[in-house]
Amino acid sequence: MFSDKTLLITGGTGSFGKTITEYLLDYNLKEIRVFSRDEKKQEDMRLSLKNNKLKFIIGDVRDYNSIYDASKNV
Repeated sequence: MFSDKTLLITGGTGSFGKTITEYLLDYNLKEIRVFSRDEKKQEDMRLSLKNNKLKFIIGDVRDYNSIYDASKNV
């Protein structure tokens, strides 16, 4: 179902976002984009998961341009 797909997880560093991201790492995804406002939590997550499929994007869902850019080709 998710084979070679790119997924965007908004709120990716929150409790649900982190859990679903860890779960989805077991699938054959092309890329998982973790979108959130918290740079520190993103760095912590990057260091703990160490996976090349993850791409971390700083932004806010209330800002149209940041969510638009993050969702290209998703």
